[in-house]
Amino acid sequence: MIYADHAATTRLSPYALKAMMPFLTEEYGNASSLYAPGRRARRAVERAREAVAAAVGASPGEIYFTACGTESDNWAIRAAAETNPDGLFATTAVEHHAVLRTFEALRRAGRDTAVLGVDGCGRLSPETLRRAVRDGARGGSRTAFVSVMAANNEVGTLMPLAELAEIAHGAGALFHTDAVQALGHIPLDVSELGLDMMSFSGHKFGGPKGVGGLYVRKGTPLPPGLYGGGQEHGLRSGTENVAGIVGVAAALTESCRGMRETAARVAALRDRLIAGVLKLPGARLTGEPIRCQPDAGRQPDAGRQPGAGRLPGIASFVFDGVEGEALVLLLDQRGICASSGSACSAGALEPSHVLLAMGFSPEEARGELRLSLGPENTGEEVETILRVLPEVLQKLRA
Repeated sequence: MIYADHAATTRLSPYALKAMMPFLTEEYGNASSLYAPGRRARRAVERAREAVAAAVGASPGEIYFTACGTESDNWAIRAAAETNPDGLFATTAVEHHAVLRTFEALRRAGRDTAVLGVDGCGRLSPETLRRAVRDGARGGSRTAFVSVMAANNEVGTLMPLAELAEIAHGAGALFHTDAVQALGHIPLDVSELGLDMMSFSGHKFGGPKGVGGLYVRKGTPLPPGLYGGGQEHGLRSGTENVAGIVGVAAALTESCRGMRETAARVAALRDRLIAGVLKLPGARLTGEPIRCQPDAGRQPDAGRQPGAGRLPGIASFVFDGVEGEALVLLLDQRGICASSGSACSAGALEPSHVLLAMGFSPEEARGELRLSLGPENTGEEVETILRVLPEVLQKLRA
């Protein structure tokens, strides 16, 4: 099997599994208990909090563990809505549904929301945000909250977070980013970027499923996300998933330790893949254009930053005359795991909202194929994909 869907989920890191094992077996204490096993579990949770904070440039008290990125997105947006009873809430048209559907709920409740358009690469321009916050002020509604993802989960395009956060803060708004797809793959420092809130999910960078987190800058109002026993500083109640939390911290630490080298190798594979796919009839790259390497064996230029315009591993295409889901199923029969877009919308017949926002027609968007590579992929696997894909496309078009 060739696994080329790392944007959907990643393999559990052996390093993370090793760190988790004691808390899945003999160290099963409740982290809220006062006796020795509970105290050991509590220390493990707090060490994990410290490790995650160190990886993103935060302090430990600014990290809250949740069940997933979706919960983190919901909590951040709803918390901002509760502490800002009026004011414009703005986001982009290419966000994950965890953000977009929470905004829809706010709109149904009568809140002032704006979904901002993006360019043909899927990027929100600073000027678009600047106009939105200015127009909101002209309309008598101050801008209260802005949510922009760090990197798109379908096409891999990176957003200019630091500049967008500066614009939001200039309008007096909080700035949140959904970093679920980006954390662990590119450097993210919450202080340097000027973030007020940041959501993340462990299974996107080698951690276990069912554990995520929310960074909240100190001093930012944060009502409880869940009421109960008072865990997570009294703001997110529920018995801690100690093993999962430990695994997330271990996986993130490992990812950050070798990030530059891993990103360079994965980006080189991605470039080979893109160069080969674009030779096929009716194939178009979506997202940020990159300069592909004409020589498959050539190393990246010395000064080149991997993933400068997109995430290192994501390559997304549209193919004329085929349905993306049929393409995914036939690739699966040949032992290649890929996606026709976001895994959260797999099985949906609707065209990708991301590609529609980027200017693709519904027919074009239905021909989407996302191939997302990770550290385990090899050059031989890329060559196999490039050999099998034309055969599958020919079969579908016939």
